[in-house]
Amino acid sequence: MMQNLIKTLIILFTYYLFTSHVLNASTLNLSMSSSPSRINPLLASDSASSEISDWIFNGLLKYDKDGNIALDLASSYTFESKTKLILKLRKDVLWHDGEKFTAQDVVFTYESILNPKIFVTFSSNYNKVKSVKALDDYTIEVIYKEPYFKALEAWLVGILPSHIYKNEKDMMTSSYNKNPIGTNAYKLKSFQNGKDIKLLAYDDYFEGRAKIDEINYTFLPDPSTSFLMLKQKKLDVGKLTPLQIDRQVKEKFKDSYSIIEQPSFSYSYMGFNLKHKKFKNKKIRQALSLAINRQELVDILFLGHGKVNNGPFLKGSFVYPEDTKDVIQDVKRAKQLLREAGFDKNNPFTFEVVTNTGNEIRINAAQILQYQLQKVGVHMKIRVMEWQAFLNTVVHPRNFEAVLLGWNLALMPDAYPLWHSKSRTVGSFNFTGYSNKEVDALIEEGSSTIDRIKFSQIYKRIFKKITSDLPYLFLYTSNSITAVNKKIKNVKPAFLGIMHNQKKWIKP
Repeated sequence: MMQNLIKTLIILFTYYLFTSHVLNASTLNLSMSSSPSRINPLLASDSASSEISDWIFNGLLKYDKDGNIALDLASSYTFESKTKLILKLRKDVLWHDGEKFTAQDVVFTYESILNPKIFVTFSSNYNKVKSVKALDDYTIEVIYKEPYFKALEAWLVGILPSHIYKNEKDMMTSSYNKNPIGTNAYKLKSFQNGKDIKLLAYDDYFEGRAKIDEINYTFLPDPSTSFLMLKQKKLDVGKLTPLQIDRQVKEKFKDSYSIIEQPSFSYSYMGFNLKHKKFKNKKIRQALSLAINRQELVDILFLGHGKVNNGPFLKGSFVYPEDTKDVIQDVKRAKQLLREAGFDKNNPFTFEVVTNTGNEIRINAAQILQYQLQKVGVHMKIRVMEWQAFLNTVVHPRNFEAVLLGWNLALMPDAYPLWHSKSRTVGSFNFTGYSNKEVDALIEEGSSTIDRIKFSQIYKRIFKKITSDLPYLFLYTSNSITAVNKKIKNVKPAFLGIMHNQKKWIKP
């Protein structure tokens, strides 16, 4: 009888713990404007797929809050030579289905990246890899064809479970792209196209269970609905526009939400066709740069919620020169340079800038630039085109005088696609036709440099040479404005953003 009583008490206690956990489960409420296509780190080519994949999968390495390389599934890494990298793996990692993570998963992921039947947009990052071998269950040897500056960054990629995918006939259409098995702090609970997505904390996560039990993504294709739900306190984290934060948010909203504002990892620019006779004279490019007021652009377009951009690499990163100063408008000097180039009010310099529809901020920027340039006697015409037509008939065939565009920045910069003279071919990103032999040599030197300090020095020199040559007018970087529920504890903004330590967030 006593044994039955003890069994009954154990059952009741277990039930109490379970129901207590369920009743007190915490949920982080987020929103998403589009549905993921494939929740697979190799195939996640859209932002929604990447965001959900990041919750579920780990790389061998990751970025820390300051943008530096840190350990993730790897427990250590060592360069035994400039072309030989040894990665030791953690032995305490389990996949969400309970299987052990091993070196075989890493080899399988690498082989999948190289598989021509699997479309991986970043496969070129592995062109300089000669071989990837499992020395044992928890040691990976990577041999590079030559020293490679992205030798570590290549292993930020999410690792796939070999035991799940190895028997799949076609990874591109695998059902596991909708029902993924990962190693990260959260696992998928439910997902259907065009519907909400739920993630659950993984109890056996190797760094300890996340403090928040569930993540709920509400599907909100209309951004205005997301703002409305924030005001109704139905979301814990959400993006705000400058207009919303300055004109549409009341003090009561700020009583409930912390406002975190940081520069975005992108910039906008006016790019010149350097093969066009109008822009071959550097004095013309210098005059246009001095004629415009970049801070006025930031103030008008973003109500001050942005920064002047001064060059091709991320401000605050390890490749950004510390002594860089904002370009200040100098109308007098701009007019002088134009006169030296043979232009005045009787013979004004004229050109056309082309940009795309669907981006009101960019179109407004063109109109402000047009007004500013008039002050020095420059006549700038504006042409706005549908995006695909813009790319196919203007950008790719180099059929323009100037274009107004934007570029997303990576923590580990690669200057080759935009700034090397060999990237001037049709379809490549150096569509301005920029060519500088010294920059080419520096880019090539940097690509074979695995010393981070030396790489930093090389890229700071590249930065200064490009900004001196003025193939672009670097204009502005908008701020990312995020509202976060004040009830959530341990939110610590950093260079990488706010989500870097989400696993430690606590929501009462």
